[in-house]
Amino acid sequence: PALADDEGRKIEFTVQNLDGLEGLSGTFVIQMRPTWAPIGAQRFEELTEAGFWNDCRIFRVIPGFISQFGINGDPKMQAKYKVSMRDDPVRESNSRGTVVFATAGPNTRTTQIFINTNGKPGGNSFLDKQGFSPFGEVISGMDVVDRFYSGYGEGAPSGKGPDQGKLQSQGAAYVNPNFPKLSYYSDVKFII
Repeated sequence: PALADDEGRKIEFTVQNLDGLEGLSGTFVIQMRPTWAPIGAQRFEELTEAGFWNDCRIFRVIPGFISQFGINGDPKMQAKYKVSMRDDPVRESNSRGTVVFATAGPNTRTTQIFINTNGKPGGNSFLDKQGFSPFGEVISGMDVVDRFYSGYGEGAPSGKGPDQGKLQSQGAAYVNPNFPKLSYYSDVKFII
């Protein structure tokens, strides 16, 4: 658990299409933990200030593992922020509710994020040794996170979910008509 002196800002996410149902919404709050991963926390706040998360689809939801988002529906905005950043050392384990940048190897973090949803003892701690460094945690609304639509499963080509390459290059024009049940963020704002 975090100590009071490592608390950063709080960010509230309003989510639409919970359980894949239009009109069903909820909120959750992420507490930034800059002492855990200062580079990641700073980037997440920059993306929040830029409005990057608004209308982002939660495109990969694997129940009991992770919920992933962070590809903007506007390919121009996505391209603007798809800049790799240095890794933070892993100082906190990937337990349920922690928020982490996805990575494809050393120093490849850009805009994709996942929330760890594994509630078993140890959570997703196996990700610690792979360099996945939490920079925040869900402090309220984890029940909302658990209701992100998961019916499409893993992304293409191994599953029926969205193809990340097409999502990055075509944005909302690709994902909205082809995956209408995906949960998405309608409003994201700092509350502290």
